[in-house]
Amino acid sequence: MRRKNRIRIGRTKRDKKRYSSRRQPGSGLNRPPRSAEELFARPRKFQDVWNRAVQVPAEMRAHGLSLPQAARQFGLSTATVLRLALSAFRKSSGRYKVRPTDRLLRVLQIPSKLGLAEIALKDSREASFVGAYWSAVEKLLVNGDASALLILKRRTVKDATGKRVKLLFDVDELKRQASAGVLHFESIYGRRA
Repeated sequence: MRRKNRIRIGRTKRDKKRYSSRRQPGSGLNRPPRSAEELFARPRKFQDVWNRAVQVPAEMRAHGLSLPQAARQFGLSTATVLRLALSAFRKSSGRYKVRPTDRLLRVLQIPSKLGLAEIALKDSREASFVGAYWSAVEKLLVNGDASALLILKRRTVKDATGKRVKLLFDVDELKRQASAGVLHFESIYGRRA
């Protein structure tokens, strides 16, 4: 005997029970953090992996590397990079290519009058500008050459909330902080909780 095709509208109680216990996509640790507070609320291991994952697209842009090559440089698998930073890539001819810009959260350190301050950025162009600023500061402190600081066109950076944050361009103050040991160049990425 043949069953009649039944059309069900909505979910039955059994279906609701079955699907409610499953983790929804885009929730939990698979979802990229949207603010610095959200990032620092996550475990240290996740913060470390996140900071390395957001550097992969920048490395690909700067050196023309493929996704597996750039991910390998930071000790990550391509699956991990794609899980965390998929919005920075597009698929073309079966390969992942990096987009010209991305909106991934980065927490970077910048010098301020009170020492190092953390700033959350959501634009890869702003993060690149902070990197150029740090290069100019390092050139000033190592070689005594302030010309790289003078070449920078902007004096501010837009943070994740859209607010403009002033960068420190006072040469004497930068030298004072460097001699006090406040400025260090190991990493411009922010602290881990």
